[in-house]
Amino acid sequence: MARVVVHVMPKAEILDPQGQAISGALGRLGFGGVADVRQGKRFELEVDDSVSDEALDRIAAELLANTVIEEYSVTRVESSAS
Repeated sequence: MARVVVHVMPKAEILDPQGQAISGALGRLGFGGVADVRQGKRFELEVDDSVSDEALDRIAAELLANTVIEEYSVTRVESSAS
């Protein structure tokens, strides 16, 4: 089995109202120095070794991300031995 992490973020040119709300809240709470916030999603998948990188890319593109407004990255994470 392998762990796969898919990060999905709004494209840079897409307005991120949730990120803007977080950024505003940080300022109101006295946290300075934060210039911008972008909110995304993280998915963790446990897959067997037969699942190809191409299949993982299709899963991300067709199910986990809206590729019109979001970009994504797929990373296989090393399993730690018990």
